[in-house]
Amino acid sequence: MEFTPKVLESCAEQLRARFPHLPIALAVVSGSGINLALPGGDKLAELSYQEVFPFPVHPLLGHRPTLSLWRVHGQGVVLFHGRFHLYQGYSAAEVAAIPRLAALWGASTYILTNAAGSLHPQIAPGSLVVLSDHLNLQGANPLVGEWGRWREPVFPDMSFAYDPQLRQLALSLARETGFAAWEGVYAGVLGPSYETPAEVRMLGQLGGTVVGMSTVQEVIAARHMGLRVLGLSLVTNYAAGIAAQPLTHQEVLEAGALAQAKLIRLITTLVERLVQP
Repeated sequence: MEFTPKVLESCAEQLRARFPHLPIALAVVSGSGINLALPGGDKLAELSYQEVFPFPVHPLLGHRPTLSLWRVHGQGVVLFHGRFHLYQGYSAAEVAAIPRLAALWGASTYILTNAAGSLHPQIAPGSLVVLSDHLNLQGANPLVGEWGRWREPVFPDMSFAYDPQLRQLALSLARETGFAAWEGVYAGVLGPSYETPAEVRMLGQLGGTVVGMSTVQEVIAARHMGLRVLGLSLVTNYAAGIAAQPLTHQEVLEAGALAQAKLIRLITTLVERLVQP
């Protein structure tokens, strides 16, 4: 089946029909090695991505491709456990399916977490970077073709892709949670190979703070859908050339696991603040 806007609208209609009495307030998506939960909420359902999305779902180490639905203060919160990446062979439209589905389901806010490499020696693994902007270096855009014509505006403004008020709230709560909290720019690259030391130097000179292989396609689509966006990068490693040792995906997963409890506390507090009556 060809993946089109009409097909995605049908997926959203099925979810609304399945859970008709729970208004969706916001959506959260987790990155590599990050397994989120909402201890203060009521978990109502968990669905595999194969049940939700109309295209093949490829397995990826460190991702649990499921969607869970929670009730917090009478509002619906959707947690997307794992995401889609261009380097897996997905199209830009498929990568952007998660925020688009969230918006069609009724969400107004989109919080994304990712695992990222630090481009600066002072931002150590275990830190949290609240994203203020991004560099799209992935050679793709989810608004190309019919997806851009699907709804207005065809040329969405990206001046404030990451909501300023949400950023300030996240920085404050991250420090309270115990993170070394920074604000910075996400350099989105294609992957799946890690960057060379020369590329890391280039990304830093371009203004990047952290680097990763996701996020930017989702944010562009989310803003096109009118969602408020908050991006949180968990720094799991130094990028190549900053640290002496070679990079491995296992290192990323282990660092994500170590920060798991703090990140869950942060996300839970953010959700509580955003959906409180």
